[in-house]
Amino acid sequence: MNRIEQMLQELCPDGVEYKKLEEVGSLFGGLTGKNKEDFKEGNAKFVSYMNVYSNPALNLNIEEKVRISEGEDQNTIQYGDILFTGSSETPEECGMSSIVTQKVEEAVYLNSFCFGLRLNNIERFDVNFLKHLFRSDSIRKALQKTANGVTRFNVSKKRLLKIEIPVPPLEIQTRIAHILDHFTELAASLQAELQARKDQYEYYRNKLLTFDKPTGGGEEETKCNLDENE
Repeated sequence: MNRIEQMLQELCPDGVEYKKLEEVGSLFGGLTGKNKEDFKEGNAKFVSYMNVYSNPALNLNIEEKVRISEGEDQNTIQYGDILFTGSSETPEECGMSSIVTQKVEEAVYLNSFCFGLRLNNIERFDVNFLKHLFRSDSIRKALQKTANGVTRFNVSKKRLLKIEIPVPPLEIQTRIAHILDHFTELAASLQAELQARKDQYEYYRNKLLTFDKPTGGGEEETKCNLDENE
């Protein structure tokens, strides 16, 4: 029996509690009322669609800007928010998630093609556990089933709120997150090593297979030899 199994028996002998998303948080939307001009010379950062789509943990090194007027009523993101892509060309890519795992020190807005779930009680969750949970096969399949459409698919927020997620004790969440983070770091290290070996191979391939051409009558002599062989 591994340590996780021991902890489960000790802390939740009757099984892990499951909660619907509507029980653990409430939805909020992205930017509204913006046009192309508002994104040309912005004064505030916003989270792009691809930032949410590509990163299980949101990348807060943000360069994208939008114009926000003083007193404008727009939602900002905060630590612990679960962000989702709202639509895609295929249901398999709908509802991709990104968790805000760092404290947000300034006003950061969310693009209009995404939406967020704000937890009612952030103390019940380890945010690093959530970033893995919402990218797991079971939750991804549940999120894909919320998609409606023909040529473009949109997440049904009503269906999304009915998705059930496991809520193990915080101690177990943290333990699981630590293990999975370790594997993520290991995978990244191996990928970097693989890329380095690939670059090394390409360097030596090009180096070893590049030859100096003969000088003087070398070309002529080679041609003559070939002619003789023919």
